[in-house]
Amino acid sequence: MYWQVYLAWLAAVSIITFILYGYDKVQAKRNGRRIPEKHFHRLALIGGFLGGWLGRSVFRHKTSKGVFLFFLVISTIIHLGLAGWLYFN
Repeated sequence: MYWQVYLAWLAAVSIITFILYGYDKVQAKRNGRRIPEKHFHRLALIGGFLGGWLGRSVFRHKTSKGVFLFFLVISTIIHLGLAGWLYFN
């Protein structure tokens, strides 16, 4: 049961992360107020890594910054491991 709650959490945070990637891309094009990069890193670490991957791909945003890739890879590894552990325990 815990793994189902965890998957719902991942979905919710990923949707938020994806939306924020799109918003930040629009703001970048308009020279508007941007979302600080540290917020994207935190969102990935708390479970928004799927939204981060999709946001990078769909909006072609933050693709040239290695630190974003680093946080997404680390977050993916952490959360896939945690999901597996919750599922099998």
